[in-house]
Amino acid sequence: MMNDMTHGLGGNALTRNSGMPLALPMFEKAQVNTAAAERRAATLGTRRSVKKEYQAAWLVKAVQCIDLTTLAGDDTAGRVHRLCEKARRPVREDIQEKLGLSESLKVGAVCVYPAMVPHAVKALRGSGIPVASVATGFPAGLTPLKIRLAEIRYAVDEGAGEIDIVIFREQVLHQDWQALHDEIAAMREACGAAHLKAILATGDLKTLRNVYKASMVAMQAGADFIKTSTGKEDVNATLPVSLTMVRALRDFGEQTGFKIGFKPAGGLRTAKDAMNWQILMKEELGRRWLEPDLFRIGASSMLADIERQLEHYVTGRYAALSHHPMA
Repeated sequence: MMNDMTHGLGGNALTRNSGMPLALPMFEKAQVNTAAAERRAATLGTRRSVKKEYQAAWLVKAVQCIDLTTLAGDDTAGRVHRLCEKARRPVREDIQEKLGLSESLKVGAVCVYPAMVPHAVKALRGSGIPVASVATGFPAGLTPLKIRLAEIRYAVDEGAGEIDIVIFREQVLHQDWQALHDEIAAMREACGAAHLKAILATGDLKTLRNVYKASMVAMQAGADFIKTSTGKEDVNATLPVSLTMVRALRDFGEQTGFKIGFKPAGGLRTAKDAMNWQILMKEELGRRWLEPDLFRIGASSMLADIERQLEHYVTGRYAALSHHPMA
């Protein structure tokens, strides 16, 4: 597999995860205390109080980490174009000026279906914002592997720089770790230079132990990011699940030296959600995991609430959400 470099912010280059053969001893006997994970997660939004200019700074950072997403059955080229315009200017210029930002904000990426990739690439040309595409039979992942790999190659050929794949959940539920590893490794190879985000669809995996083990297998197979959910499951991103994945990410890094990214997605809608997940990353992994090359938030409606909170900070007034449209 590849062992290339990916550039972090400020010239802090990361060595890209090269993948490795399946190593069961790294996770086979892992145990997860669900009650303890839930207690730890419950403290994240209560132990730390972030107010005023500090809160505004955290919310600005959250904007830079958003994968602005549209994954609707009625997506059109026009809708994608409007979303990309919002990605270029996620916060109104007058609010940015009052915040004293020297450079214009932009989001981490725009995420769309493969058929919409050409429209997003065209709309984002020159912005430096990557296009992320879901693939591999999103959201169920139940199409034949040959077709899933072809879908990845199509999206990459059309200009996607990031591919959000979905795993075959049955392999986790049956503990068939070799099959899961081999499929993700094949997807990683199909991505080429495009980064692979492995969506675990954690709401379908039944236990936090399964979540931990699937996270480890995905990283062993070469995933650049691990991601909670498609947004289509009955249960999507939760803090206990995210804590479990982040602990797996930390354990993998300690054993291999690779820094792997994390992306919660599904059900994150408010500025408070953004703060809670940023606090999780800061407390569990440190400041480095608040940058968009290691942390993304899969969301759309969240951005409107963040912009509304930032307007309140600079004006002292809350505007209606309709004053902060997505496009």
